[in-house]
Amino acid sequence: MAIGGLISNRNLGSFIDSGKVCQTNHAVVHRKGERLYNQGKAFYQTLCTPRGSVSKYSYRPYLRAISSSDANILKPTGRVHDEGDHLYLIMSLQSGIRSQSIITKQRSTGRCKNYLSSNHSFSSCILSRKLDKVNRTCAYYKSEDNDITKPEVDSLSSIEGSSEAVLADGNGLKVSSWWEQFPKRWVIVLLCFTAFLLCNMDRVNMSIAILPMSQEFNWDSATVGLIQSSFFWGYLLTQILGGIWADKIGGKRVLGFGVIWWSVATILTPIAAKISLPFLLIMRAFMGIGEGVAMPAMNNILSKWIPVSERSRALSLVYSGMYLGSVTGLAFSPILIQKFKWPSVFYSFGSLGSIWFALWLKKAYSSPKEDPELSTEEKEFIMGGNISKEPVTVIPWKLILSKPPVWALIICHFCHNWGTFILLTWMPTYYNQVLKFNLTESGLLCVLPWLTMAVFANIGGWIADTLVSRGLSVTTVRKIMQSIGFLGPAFFLSQLSRVKTPAMAVLCMACSQGSDAFSQSGLYSNHQDIGPRYSGVLLGLSNTAGVLAGVFGTAATGYILQRGSWDDVFKVAVALYLVGTLIWNLFSTGEKILD
Repeated sequence: MAIGGLISNRNLGSFIDSGKVCQTNHAVVHRKGERLYNQGKAFYQTLCTPRGSVSKYSYRPYLRAISSSDANILKPTGRVHDEGDHLYLIMSLQSGIRSQSIITKQRSTGRCKNYLSSNHSFSSCILSRKLDKVNRTCAYYKSEDNDITKPEVDSLSSIEGSSEAVLADGNGLKVSSWWEQFPKRWVIVLLCFTAFLLCNMDRVNMSIAILPMSQEFNWDSATVGLIQSSFFWGYLLTQILGGIWADKIGGKRVLGFGVIWWSVATILTPIAAKISLPFLLIMRAFMGIGEGVAMPAMNNILSKWIPVSERSRALSLVYSGMYLGSVTGLAFSPILIQKFKWPSVFYSFGSLGSIWFALWLKKAYSSPKEDPELSTEEKEFIMGGNISKEPVTVIPWKLILSKPPVWALIICHFCHNWGTFILLTWMPTYYNQVLKFNLTESGLLCVLPWLTMAVFANIGGWIADTLVSRGLSVTTVRKIMQSIGFLGPAFFLSQLSRVKTPAMAVLCMACSQGSDAFSQSGLYSNHQDIGPRYSGVLLGLSNTAGVLAGVFGTAATGYILQRGSWDDVFKVAVALYLVGTLIWNLFSTGEKILD
């Protein structure tokens, strides 16, 4: 590899041919070139490694901003720059070109300006150019055999994998485009966020499409309920299995499989519905199988990519994708159905999974160790913790189930999801029967809790990570955040029987769900704390209990309403929130208990 580049105002892409030398009346060999070679040898050896072993961040420590106040970076040996001169730094990395110094010459002045670095950590091609003159610039490369009269330069157009850094006006150094400098671990987080966005888009579209579908196929309410519940058949089946697979073979494969599986099932849903009801039930169960592996796989991959100092905000962002996916699905499904009929919802939403899968295959890796493009600095930051990154071969079930913090996770996940699911499932009915909103108003107001949860989940994540970074123990942070996630909803639900206006009731609902979202920085982050190697299995266990809470809680709410009132429904939820708070603060921990 080499560092070098030439700029010509007349022909930017032209380089001097191999073997040529610039015609000049002045000597081009300078004694400082030899000294530069020795000083920059360490930097040269770093760059002249095989392709792929040096990342774009490897040379970053060698770059320093060039300004008029830092005279030690570059020392011109000829005349000093005239006012108006600008310095341009071009860095090009290419396998096969091995050079250390460049001597540039301006033909208009008849003098050769030799810019040589006196700093051992900086070696590059510096080109001087007047703005008001157009001149061709020649360059000489010092080859590895110290023969400066034998330049080794390829054409600019043939350089592959080059990276440029341009310095203008002495104000700053732009090494590469911002998206190339974006931390790779947060690329993984954003891809997981998008996967969960698609997950809930594909899940909630049936709740809208079921209305025209039931009219077309003459389904009664019992059939509609059967179709809606068929999703959970597959969803329950793969919670624990998805965690086992992710911990053993890696989160990339399992999450990629899940997205493609449920996307194909979504696309095939209209076809299955037109064939027969049993085919539709099977297809919805298949969709549940795909979505069932998503959360354990995501938890596994983030446990390897995200350090503890960023864990809460990363998980909160990913889970907020679920909430925003519900908002997106509820918002766009009616529009698509109105313009293109109900099958268009499944075709359009399902096809988005293929786009995501292509990006996932290209950008994602199960762990930082597997990513050849990951910079050394970021890899050291991620791997610097005490989290074990070794793959799992055997799941120690007896050990896992013998730990009180694991059971605290399972029980508290059940308590949390009981209140969450009954609110999200029965909220439209509550708005219609109690607050006397019409169906349109109820549908619009159902979006509000999802938006509130998306916002407050990320706020809670930032608060939790800030507390950890300031020295508060992870255990204390997890207990604080989950206590808010339990006691907040309990308080606001208890106020519903006392409010006088519908507006206040809606506000209490929104605040209940907003405080509930702090659980993303509590129990939802705790799987990676107590057992990072088994985070997929742990989430599979606790989320199975959470799904069961949703199924039983939804059914129990209907039973309570037949014999009681909405106050009774909320009292049950509040009681479970209080039980969860007590168990969590007694038995949970933020320390690693499974290795």
